[in-house]
Amino acid sequence: MTGTKAERWRTADRARTAAKLMLAWVALLWLLEAADVASGHALDTFGIVPRHPDELVDVVPSAFVHFGFAHVAANTVPLLIFGFLAALGGIRRFLVVCAVIIVADGLGVWLISPSHTNTAGASGLIFGLFGYLVVRGFVERKALGIVVGVLVAAVWGGSILLGISPANTSVSWQGHLVGLVAGVCAAFLFCPGRERAALHP
Repeated sequence: MTGTKAERWRTADRARTAAKLMLAWVALLWLLEAADVASGHALDTFGIVPRHPDELVDVVPSAFVHFGFAHVAANTVPLLIFGFLAALGGIRRFLVVCAVIIVADGLGVWLISPSHTNTAGASGLIFGLFGYLVVRGFVERKALGIVVGVLVAAVWGGSILLGISPANTSVSWQGHLVGLVAGVCAAFLFCPGRERAALHP
C-alpha cells in the first residue's frame, strides 16, 4: 500500500469514527430528553441555577439536558456539523476540547447568569466548537483548517452574533459567550505544535 493510499484510509477511518461519535452523542441527547418528558421533566433539575454551591455538580450534566424536544432539535444540526469537523482533527483531542468547553461554560453560567434562572443545553458547547473551528486553522497555520474556519464563520457567523447579544433575552447569551471564548482558548491550548513543545522543552 502506498503512502498516499494509507493516508486516504486513515482519513476515511477518522471520518467514520467522527461521524459515529457525533451520531451517538446526538442520539444520547434525544434519549435523555425522551426520558425527561417521560419522567415529568425530572431531568430539568440538572440545569444550572447560578451561584448556588450545590449547583456546581450540574456543570457537566447541564450540557446534556434540554428543555423540550424543540430545544434538542435546534441544537442537533449545528452540534453534528461542528462536532464532526472538530473531531476530524483527532478524537482524543476533540474529547478534551469538549470537556474544557463544557466545564468552562458551565462555570461561567454559574458565575454570571441572572439569579433564579435555570440554564441547560448543548448550545454552550456548540458556540465553543464554533470558536474552536474558526480559530484552529489560523493557530495551526493549515490552509484546509483556515478554509473550514472561514466557511463556518460565513455560514453561521450571523446566528452566533445574535446568540451572544445581550438583547436576545430568549437564550442564555452568557452561556453562549463563555462557550465561544472557551472554544477560542482551546484552539490555542491544544494546538499540536504547542503540545509537542510541552512534551519536548
